[in-house]
This record gives sequence, structure tokens and C-alpha cells, in this order.
Amino acid sequence: MRVLYFAWVRQKVGVAEEEVAPPPEVRDVAGLIAWLSARSPGHAAAFAQARQVRAAVNQEFAAPGAPVGPGDEVAFFPPVTGG
Repeated sequence: MRVLYFAWVRQKVGVAEEEVAPPPEVRDVAGLIAWLSARSPGHAAAFAQARQVRAAVNQEFAAPGAPVGPGDEVAFFPPVTGG
């Protein structure tokens, strides 16, 4: 699984992207966030307030319950505002 990080999420994690192999029990975005949070202090800081982080699975916006799998690309980013 390819995980991408953008903006302040990337700054806290410390990398722009990484290849990960979560355990089989990680089946959705929320589970992936929980698993990633345990990987490092930077990951934990990035996801400390998970409600402030948005996700996309295979370039489609995804809710916390959206399924994820081994071949997916998952991106995490802050909410986008416009004007």
C-alpha cells in the first residue's frame, strides 16, 4: 500500500510518502490511521486529531469507514478551504 502525506500532515510524519504493509485486520481508513499512529511519534502527532485529517483512497475522497487494501494508494491531507 502506498501512503501519501500532504501539507502539515507530511511535516509531522517527516516523509512525503511511504510503502506500508498493514496487518490483515486493517480494513478501512480509520484502522489504517490507528495503525499508522503507532509507527512513530511523528505519525502519532499527525493523527492525534484524526478528525482534522482528510483521506483519499485511489484519488477519491474517503470516509473513515472506507475500505483499504494492499494495492491501494491512500493520501492524507488537511481540510482544504477556498475563497
